Amino acid sequence: MRVAIVHDWLTGMRGGERCLEVFCELFPDADLVTLLHVKGRMSPTIERMNIRTSFVQWLPFAESKYRNYLPFFPRAIESLDFSGYDFILSSSHCVAKGATPRSDALHVCYCYTPMRYVWDLYDEYFGPDRVGWLKGKIIARCAKRLRAWDAASSERVHHFVAISRHVAERIKRHYGRESDVICPPVDCAMFAPSERQGDYFLIVSALAPYKRVDPAVEAFNRLGLKLKIVGAGPEAERLKALAEPNVEFLGWQSDEALRGFYAECRALIFPGEEDFGITPLEAMASGRPVIAYGKGGALETVVAPGGLEPPTGLFFREQTADALVEAVRQFERLEGAFSKADLRAHALKFDRPIFKQKVDEYVKQRLAERQARR
Repeated sequence: MRVAIVHDWLTGMRGGERCLEVFCELFPDADLVTLLHVKGRMSPTIERMNIRTSFVQWLPFAESKYRNYLPFFPRAIESLDFSGYDFILSSSHCVAKGATPRSDALHVCYCYTPMRYVWDLYDEYFGPDRVGWLKGKIIARCAKRLRAWDAASSERVHHFVAISRHVAERIKRHYGRESDVICPPVDCAMFAPSERQGDYFLIVSALAPYKRVDPAVEAFNRLGLKLKIVGAGPEAERLKALAEPNVEFLGWQSDEALRGFYAECRALIFPGEEDFGITPLEAMASGRPVIAYGKGGALETVVAPGGLEPPTGLFFREQTADALVEAVRQFERLEGAFSKADLRAHALKFDRPIFKQKVDEYVKQRLAERQARR
């Protein structure tokens, strides 16, 4: 059986690439097909694959400015030949799921979200306050074509697997398709609780508009409590200008340093609406609770007090500084109610070996069903 794993682009190791790494372990002899590969930025497991790229690889400044070529991505994925493959496993948040299988092949898509740039987060990326009126008009026309292509190309997928129920609802809304759900992994072996306790709260996030770090900065300005922010992005300078001295920006950190920040923080602040959200589980694997915006993927990983399961965090229901200030004050009253052992036990439900086993069993089941029909 010839297998193709299709991933949007290979430019760095983030949450989707951690899932891709598992797919490469399951199918080490597969071809890894992608729009763009920046060599040396991926894990050894991914780098050793037989990697095929599209014409995007050769476009000017593609290594750093590849997102500017978004209108050409559908053509790029359709220019690649998949007729020689019996099974396609696409790992998609943009156009990878547009890979076209031959008539007798199977295509399973592990979907992080429908193309967020043109659907749910269009205004956050391309609203008038982001790109200006004229550029916004041009982008709106491109986005309309991209939405049409994105919906139409979903028909090339035989089975969707969503990373969360939240994303499964989006797939249903935008594509009219049902999905199975397999939550992405957290590598619990990388994290461990600590006996030491710091006096700071923590955010680990890209500093992009939709991450909504700004209400958190405002909330901690008011509270006067220490907040450490690990991450970088286009919002960094604006957020630094808003912050009081008790809010510290650390940029991206090494894995070793990040483990320490997780293990010794009082709690992780998770202010955005995420498709799933790995960082809350990394905090829990480190024995630390989470204060999360109560919408999106966090609802599937964070357990609030008062239920049948041991609590792993608290929610705030509005993305405002006022709501977060109240949640932090509530946390300070309940801080002793969170058990490091319970927090880690909850994270272990999403551990990497469990994810790998679920994906392996799912793919084997779908392949067996298709073979039986043939």
